[in-house]
Amino acid sequence: MTTTTIKRILITTFLSLPSLVVFGQISLDDLAGQEGSRVITTAVPFISFAPDSRASGMGDAGVATSPDANSVHWNNGKLAFIDKDYGASLSYAPWLKNIVGDMSLSYLSGYYKLDRIQTIGVSMRYFDLGEIQLTDNSGNALGVENPREMAFDATYSRKLTEKIGIGVTARYIWSNLIGSVTGAAKPGKSFAVDLGFYYTNPIVISGKDSEISFGAAITNIGQKVTYSSESEADFIPINLRVGTALKVGLDAYNSLTFALDLNKLMVPTPPIYAVDPDTGEPVVDNNGDQVIFKGKDPNRNLLAGMFGSFSDAPNGFSEEMQEIMIATGVEYWYKELFAARLGYFYENQNKGGRQYLTLGLGFRYQKFGIDFSYLVPGDNNHPLAETVRFSLLFNFEKAEVQDTTLN
Repeated sequence: MTTTTIKRILITTFLSLPSLVVFGQISLDDLAGQEGSRVITTAVPFISFAPDSRASGMGDAGVATSPDANSVHWNNGKLAFIDKDYGASLSYAPWLKNIVGDMSLSYLSGYYKLDRIQTIGVSMRYFDLGEIQLTDNSGNALGVENPREMAFDATYSRKLTEKIGIGVTARYIWSNLIGSVTGAAKPGKSFAVDLGFYYTNPIVISGKDSEISFGAAITNIGQKVTYSSESEADFIPINLRVGTALKVGLDAYNSLTFALDLNKLMVPTPPIYAVDPDTGEPVVDNNGDQVIFKGKDPNRNLLAGMFGSFSDAPNGFSEEMQEIMIATGVEYWYKELFAARLGYFYENQNKGGRQYLTLGLGFRYQKFGIDFSYLVPGDNNHPLAETVRFSLLFNFEKAEVQDTTLN
């Protein structure tokens, strides 16, 4: 199996993202585009999919909302502020169910408070791509395989003060896109780190107890993934997420939370390549590499790719601003027993065009909770239309005040 075929298989995982609505075998250059659409693609995009129903019901906003068992994905700095001793959450979402009947995303997470200022957490993510008929470049069948991807996390979160928390997560990523085909390609592997910051402060609005929070997280800081040679390695979805949340107490029984997240992938933007005006063919140098007409070489190391991602868009600042994704949502609680959620996610058309409304419901009873979310895209033929997520939560015991004090 050639590198081109491996990359085409890799592209099938990108089709799980709501940003792409065209299915089939397409090239990386087609995805990157030229003067117009320049979608940023990465390896193992499944580690960026919103795993839980609560944040999914709020338009995928979660960096500054109140902590829960799924905080590891959104902002590990929140986990130290959780008000229970230990708990867990299990989430499940059929993926592209209107197109593929056996693809799904599962997420299991748990936490344990060491004391009043320290909390640890673990999580596992499993993405099942379903059965896929593999072929070589000649169209010969290689058999039916069941590609799958997994990620395992370990998190430490700590309060620095009564209002500030930080967190760090270590992540192992494993991706097998071709199953057990002999001599084809090896599974992709990577190690990554998340860094999170969380600030929360109680305030009073119109005489009612309220709370304002801010959060920032850089997730998936890790090595590139390759399924063949190191020269064919691709960035994983390193992401910067910043945002705020305002919880407003309406009365003793009712509250509203407004949340806003801004996201930007910290990976290189595809450049515009030179094209021969007579033949329409790409211009290559003496090494056989495509000549860049505008933009920067995307084949950079980890740090150069991360920090250069803020200034490498071919069309300058205006295109950099197009790469910022907006997630916003509102959450209503009645007596901490029933929740209703509404959200909206926006991505510029030139960077994928994901634009969808989300709805969600939540219920809590003693130590048990359940959440649902439903995605409503602007296009009825969208591949993620009618996506439903389910989450079960378990929280045990109120955390007791320890003797440990904060400086």
